[in-house]
This record gives sequence, C-alpha cells and structure tokens, in this order.
Amino acid sequence: MNTEKFFHYLSWVATTTAILMYVSYIPQIANNLAGDKGSPVQPLVAAFNCTLWVTYALLKKPRDLPIAIANAPGILFGLIAFFTAL
Repeated sequence: MNTEKFFHYLSWVATTTAILMYVSYIPQIANNLAGDKGSPVQPLVAAFNCTLWVTYALLKKPRDLPIAIANAPGILFGLIAFFTAL
C-alpha cells in the first residue's frame, strides 16, 4: 500500500472513531435527562473545540472534509450534553 492510500484510509478511520466518540455522549444525555446530571464543563469545551476544528477544516484550501465530518457531531452532542446537564 502506498503512502497516499494509507493516509486516505487512516483519515477515514480517524473520522469514524471521532464520530463514535461524540455519539458516546448519548448515555450521558440520557442520564442528564433522567436527573442524574453530569458535569457540563467537558461537553461545552468539546463543543467549542469541535467548532474551531470544523471552522478550520471548511475554511482551509483545499477543504479538509474528514476533519469537518469528524468534528461536526461533537458540536451537536456536546451542546446537547451541556444543556441537559444544567
């Protein structure tokens, strides 16, 4: 396998694992809604970090779609986890 192909596959594996990381907020959100509140700090910081990465990836020339796709769920799930923890 050549280097270019390796990095292509690596970028999509990393994208998938990043999405899974942010989807893993769902149990915390469910616990928050059930009254077992978690800390709002980490999900808020994650949402802010993901916003920066998505902005970077979309403004970069050429665009870096794997980074944008990987971090977009972090904005949504991070904010939901934050607001439900309040």
